[in-house]
Amino acid sequence: MGFLGNLKNRLYIKLRRTLNLEQIDYKLNKINMLQVDEYLQNHLYNNPRYQQADKLNRYEFQVFSQVGDDGMIEEIFKRIGTTNQYFVEFGVEDGSETNSTYLLYKGWKGLWMDGSEEHIAKIHQTCPKAISRGDLKAIQAFITAENIEYLFEKAGVPAEPDLLSIDIDRNDYYVWKSIQKYRPRVVIIEYNAIFRPGCEFVIEYDAASMWDGSANTGASLDAICKLAEEKGYKLVGCCFAGVNAYFVRQDLIGNHFTGPFTSANHYEPPRYYLYTKPGHPRKINL
Repeated sequence: MGFLGNLKNRLYIKLRRTLNLEQIDYKLNKINMLQVDEYLQNHLYNNPRYQQADKLNRYEFQVFSQVGDDGMIEEIFKRIGTTNQYFVEFGVEDGSETNSTYLLYKGWKGLWMDGSEEHIAKIHQTCPKAISRGDLKAIQAFITAENIEYLFEKAGVPAEPDLLSIDIDRNDYYVWKSIQKYRPRVVIIEYNAIFRPGCEFVIEYDAASMWDGSANTGASLDAICKLAEEKGYKLVGCCFAGVNAYFVRQDLIGNHFTGPFTSANHYEPPRYYLYTKPGHPRKINL
């Protein structure tokens, strides 16, 4: 950054301080979180649709997950129990916002993968103890349908991990479809919530492509449910924000979950405005 760039940056910082913009930003963020909390309580938690005791959304809470996934995961395993307490999650970025970070704090072990060398380096900085103990493997890899089982085998993933969480923003459907040798007990996968029940949409597969930021991505809940049925899984819920769908292996369903196990019953629309980070900023130390 040259002289003019430094001057511009200093003037920008001074202007923000003069106008007290930091305090304004803080107050606006606080107001937004209060509004989200009020909406969740009045329009979702108190909604008759979610009053059944076994409806998973009732148990949503957020520790390190993007939205309320930490609570849903905890409730699922309260019902079906755990075995090896092993997770696999890819698309984790730097590990500060995942579906399995909270599990690490609770004593689980597992594998994280991300396509960014910078993200994986950050994980090695923030999770050195977990990695040295063998509780966590963090691997840099660009995930495709063609290499996913090789990566699992190379990392020593057990044949039936308790949890698989897929979040690569485009080819999620095809990657899960290609996993044949491994039978996770619970699968979390992103769905494209703009496509409501009654529409089977799946983006064309391209191993080299990434999400372009548009709605032309991923797969609809109907399409993922159809794939899940073929693989022997049932849809047991979707998070309030309309981001993640939860599937449990059919032999574990029992009477633990609310049927029918269909997209029509469990679909949640896109409520991405529910994305907030209450409490202090997240910082991993594992």
